[in-house]
Amino acid sequence: MYYPLRFKPVYKDYIWGGRSLEELGKMLPREGRVAESWEISAHPNGMSVVSNGMLAGISLADAGRKLGAKLLGSQVPESFKHRFPLLVKLIDANDRLSVQVHPDDAYAMRHENGESGKNEMWYVVSSRPGARLIAGLAPGVTRDAFAKAIDDGTCLDLLHTIPVQAGDAINIPAGLVHAIGEGLVVCEIQQNADTTYRVFDYNRRDSNGQTRPLHVAKALDVIAFDRPGPVPLLSGLFLRTEGLTRRILVLNRYFLVEELQVSGRAAFYSDSSRFRTLTVIAGKGGIAYRSEAGHQLSDPLFAGDSLLIPASLGAWELTGNLRLLSSQPSFFARDAAELAKSAGQADTVAWLDQVGSSGQIGLDPRPVA
Repeated sequence: MYYPLRFKPVYKDYIWGGRSLEELGKMLPREGRVAESWEISAHPNGMSVVSNGMLAGISLADAGRKLGAKLLGSQVPESFKHRFPLLVKLIDANDRLSVQVHPDDAYAMRHENGESGKNEMWYVVSSRPGARLIAGLAPGVTRDAFAKAIDDGTCLDLLHTIPVQAGDAINIPAGLVHAIGEGLVVCEIQQNADTTYRVFDYNRRDSNGQTRPLHVAKALDVIAFDRPGPVPLLSGLFLRTEGLTRRILVLNRYFLVEELQVSGRAAFYSDSSRFRTLTVIAGKGGIAYRSEAGHQLSDPLFAGDSLLIPASLGAWELTGNLRLLSSQPSFFARDAAELAKSAGQADTVAWLDQVGSSGQIGLDPRPVA
């Protein structure tokens, strides 16, 4: 029963979507725009349903309750059994997304009926020429100044914009004002939450002539005015073994995210401690593993595929020529110590400060001391 799980994507039709996810291999509805594909989700607003194997037809939430630690991990919090912690999306920004911000856990708990906060990271899958992201306020922008700029429609002048291309990555902690610009396909790894506070939506109207609601008061409550931009793109920490290049991008309180580049054959081992998600960004290949009965099995992998690797899968390998985005629940102290050691650094705390301040790895938010 423990095998790589695939899911039926949950498609979202928002005003800014398009059809670009077809180019990534997604089988979209025949007509209409698709703004997001929720690839792996246990959120009530878009619940994943298993599409392969013995568990086909049950939701991710039910799979977590049914299999518990065998699926989720023996060293993750017990709460994960009742609330899967991560959400993996593919986003097609055919047009600009709203300027927005997300709350942290404490604010969401108080004001959003117990919802989690929303920390996230973006990985640029593809980009049109001139594509940009918005991430962070210009230095010196105060709450009053930003509130006035929202009111008079000039808030874009107070935001930090970043030109991007395929392969770029950025960390978006709660409290950071941000937006995805037009012409981008992005893979987003985030907390399992769906709370967004819009501050500006370009005054556009939907097919019924209505503007979308803004959430200015709450946004001003949660924006981290003490952490202005510019926010760096993440260069990553590169670790190379036979057949595999790991590019560590984000290690924060909630998740560890890395880009995996497979050339030929790369071996992995799931040690029962935590699950892993995989999303194929480019290339083709396969995943091989053993069934509970000991039979060697393999499944093909193509761009646009997403998998959940159970914590108890044991030994498995990726083959072919693949570029993937991997996410796992964060074991911050353990992960940091292992990465520092791999980088040849004995002082983990000093190493974290160095890679964080240089923009090599996104570390915010760190665990509470």
